[in-house]
Amino acid sequence: MTKNLTGQVAELHELREQARRGPSDRATEAQHAKGKLTARERIALLLDEGSFHEVEQLRRHRATGFGLEGKKPYTDGVITGWGTVEGRTVFVYAHDFRIFGGALGEAHATKIHKIMDMAIAAGAPLVSLNDGAGARIQEGVSALAGYGGIFQRNTKASGVIPQISVMLGPCAGGAAYS
Repeated sequence: MTKNLTGQVAELHELREQARRGPSDRATEAQHAKGKLTARERIALLLDEGSFHEVEQLRRHRATGFGLEGKKPYTDGVITGWGTVEGRTVFVYAHDFRIFGGALGEAHATKIHKIMDMAIAAGAPLVSLNDGAGARIQEGVSALAGYGGIFQRNTKASGVIPQISVMLGPCAGGAAYS
């Protein structure tokens, strides 16, 4: 039993490392070739060193059609979590352009909804690092409904917590509106 548990823990560590690395070295090189940092690199620059706590790192989309069932990267194209800036708690999400061009789908939106809800509940600032292609058109109405949830939370948070949006690349549709 211990051997099985040890193997499962090792597998979990490998999955987390795979999610941390991102889709591929080639995708990271392409991001750097454009003079842009990855989502994780941006978060590392924003937050105090070692303070980041990631939320739902292993979430993947559940969409089918248009070849999506064969492409289920961890994080689903957005890194979410909290950390500190100069010792103060801050919630953050960053679009990962290396995954589906940072486009928002249902799972991606669910992660953002969760981190926004956590920021509102904690009364702490929310920083969004935007670099995305808008709605993931392959997911249709589900992606658009995800933006509806984000806009609803933007309104709920207005005047309650600071909301800071930083545009770091293309920000089409809902990413620009939010």
